[in-house]
Amino acid sequence: MARLFIFGIGGTGSRVIKALTMLMATGVEVPNTSEIVPIIIDPDAQNGDMTRTVELLNDYQKIYAAVEHTQNGFFKTKITTLKKLAEQNEKSNTTLAETFQYNINGTKEGRFGEFIGYGSLDETNKALVDLLYPEKLLNLSLDEGFKGNPNIGAVVLNQFKYSNELKQFSNLFQEGDRIFIISSIFGGTGAAGFPLLLKNLRNAESAHLTSHKLIQDAPIGAVTVMPYFGVEPKADGMIDKGTFISKTKAALSYYYRTMCSTNAINALYYVGDEMKNSEAYAEGRGAQMNRAHLVEMVAALGIIDFMRLSASDVATTNAKANSPFYREFGIKEDADPVTFLSFEDQTYKQLFAPLTQFGYFALYLRQRFDSAVGAAAWSKNGSVKLDTHFVGQPFFQTLRHFIGQYWVWLDEMARNQRGFAPFNMNTIDASLSTFVRGL
Repeated sequence: MARLFIFGIGGTGSRVIKALTMLMATGVEVPNTSEIVPIIIDPDAQNGDMTRTVELLNDYQKIYAAVEHTQNGFFKTKITTLKKLAEQNEKSNTTLAETFQYNINGTKEGRFGEFIGYGSLDETNKALVDLLYPEKLLNLSLDEGFKGNPNIGAVVLNQFKYSNELKQFSNLFQEGDRIFIISSIFGGTGAAGFPLLLKNLRNAESAHLTSHKLIQDAPIGAVTVMPYFGVEPKADGMIDKGTFISKTKAALSYYYRTMCSTNAINALYYVGDEMKNSEAYAEGRGAQMNRAHLVEMVAALGIIDFMRLSASDVATTNAKANSPFYREFGIKEDADPVTFLSFEDQTYKQLFAPLTQFGYFALYLRQRFDSAVGAAAWSKNGSVKLDTHFVGQPFFQTLRHFIGQYWVWLDEMARNQRGFAPFNMNTIDASLSTFVRGL
């Protein structure tokens, strides 16, 4: 089966990949794929959202490697890195790091002015640059991200087309593989990165990419995440939620001219929410750690929907989609919080059983497992003895950590606005029948 390469750009890209990882852990099916290869692109190497996602992906890999896989089981879809995929295909690149996170050359501990060589320009060209970028942007530290400035992101992220990661991706890309791009439209990194990446893929050159023709005609889907949260104001802060809507309108107009009207994309998913909570002000690094949100889970469902499409649905000729389409997502009513019953039938059937089964599994592990180990008959009589030795093994510790993160993910979504609260998180043993809300 084909592989799916997912490019997650910026903080939103990381959060949507996290949501997809959680769904796959519960057993939600990603059809028509044998392997998923996440590639996270973010100049902010210490972004809190990204580090949480990378940690989750690493845990998922360890659990997947240790368990048996069934058609309806947990952790049934394989996730891998570019480096591991290269090693499997005997195309190892020793310069490639064993990570899901890829940095942009020139962004570590550098400022934007240094990146564009401002100091070496003559006075005429300096004057031109000064017209385009005020001093505070020239002094912007790139290892903190672009702080809502897509005009900077467009310049910096264009360097990705020369990266080892993209070259290795090209070496590994095969007939039938698919690409999906995740980005926000109202910030700096995602809004700039999405059109640039799509352009570089559709215009892939033989001088840089070995499988350039396959990549040019590859099925490419994307989700563009519109505003769904605000940022608390801060005096002299560079990020202003008041600009989110105007940035979104400008970006949508640009996307239409450069991508939609030219059939550059096979499937484009739009998602956002008018009900917006406010996150604490953060310009990047470890301080940027947003609460999980329903919109991110819905964006992850767009990836699954894209993989459900047939080869003829996503056929591409001469770098142009034969029949491009565009989709949005809706719920039955304007509810807050949303529960399983808020979804239309297809989404309900897709999510209810796997999330509920995994939810009960997590609940049992949190509330009753420790007291049952070594005491319950089933823990002593199976082929694997579930005793204190088992509980101390790295596999179980990794699983328990993952389960803890799943619980945090559910709790953050439930407390957000608009919330997704399918479960009563405070359920105790005596009331398991009330764990699933609304049933």
